[in-house]
Amino acid sequence: MEANRTNTGEEEANCLIPKGGPIYISNLISPLTSVPEFQNSVLRQLQELDAELDSHQLAESEDICYHTRSRKGHAVENASTSIEPSNGCPGTDLDGAATDRKNGSKKQKRRRMNDRHIEDTYIKKVDKLAKIKQKQDEDKATAKLHALNAISKISEGSIPSSDKIERMKSLRFTSSSGKAKSADVKEHIPVLYPETILCVEVYHNIRKWSKVQEFLVLGRQTLTELKDKICCLTDQVMQTAGRYDPSGYFLIEDIFFNDLRDPCAIDYSEPIFDWLRNSPDDAMRKWESIITGELQQKQRSVLGSVTPSRLPHFKAADMHKTRFCEFRFQLGARYLYCHQGDCKHTIVIRDMRSIHPDDVQNRAAYPIMIFQLKPRVQKCSVCKITRASKVTLDDKWARENPCYFCDYCYSLLHSKDESLYDEFSVFDYLHE
Repeated sequence: MEANRTNTGEEEANCLIPKGGPIYISNLISPLTSVPEFQNSVLRQLQELDAELDSHQLAESEDICYHTRSRKGHAVENASTSIEPSNGCPGTDLDGAATDRKNGSKKQKRRRMNDRHIEDTYIKKVDKLAKIKQKQDEDKATAKLHALNAISKISEGSIPSSDKIERMKSLRFTSSSGKAKSADVKEHIPVLYPETILCVEVYHNIRKWSKVQEFLVLGRQTLTELKDKICCLTDQVMQTAGRYDPSGYFLIEDIFFNDLRDPCAIDYSEPIFDWLRNSPDDAMRKWESIITGELQQKQRSVLGSVTPSRLPHFKAADMHKTRFCEFRFQLGARYLYCHQGDCKHTIVIRDMRSIHPDDVQNRAAYPIMIFQLKPRVQKCSVCKITRASKVTLDDKWARENPCYFCDYCYSLLHSKDESLYDEFSVFDYLHE
């Protein structure tokens, strides 16, 4: 029942996505930006590139016209020389032929020199374009293989080459695959242009370093559309126990985006605002302990000193009324997604780009999941050997909450005939 699974059912179909993708660099965080700022920047760069291409084309056309005029001038000069001798007096045909041969050889030398100069110029341009193309191919190859380099180095020598190839084929990354799983959507809503695609990563609630899902989200989509796509085991457990809470929030920069669509939903940010108002000193100390973490220490080692940060002025907004293009964020920064009371996930907006013709052009298909952690068998939390068959909640003698048991370990702690205690909930754990 591991939540982070790849759904291979018939209701999902492959959809094409452009090759390439963000190259992950640890601790690389962009300045504050937004979708409108990105679109304006792209438009400005395209206009500058268009102007640069126009100037190059104009310069090349002038160069061609100049060489054409010079060749015509040489032809006219040769014709006049052949008609009139160089001393101005009528000469014999033999003298005229000798003069023509002498002048013709000079003209041919100059013409060959001009042709060689033109040829050298174009060869240099071709070589320059070839180097640019080679650099682009190298960048594409690097982007295609960067996510697999670590795996290939670790497994090199221990895995046969054929098995290694098959294992790499089964992996799906943004930068190495041209297809992604998309739900079978019957309705078609055309994408409005200009549109921007964000790449959003979701990490495990306990294994904070483990990425469990990755989505392509449109800039015009709301935050609730992404929240409804995030799959977590805690949601399933709480729903089975009859304690499902539809509340939740995203904390991005200094804004709490609360999910208040359900009438029973709770505003998770309200107790936090009360604490900020009633205990400003404790809040400041907590904030200082956060900003003096690992990343801050690395910045100090690089920059020498870091300006102390003030406590942000936090705000609250409705998640279902906010689109990704309506707030500012940092690419690569770690933000928070909280649901079911205290189940917290790190989310990272890894990349932002303009939509490509190879992207899915149906707005109803987004968010598109392009990565999901492979399923793994949930073993018994006690013996760590046998598959789990039961899961308990609020078990005071259990090591974890929820805790997974095989039949044998469960019977040792909880008697089959007469339970030692009953202040817990137990459910059958079914593997998908």
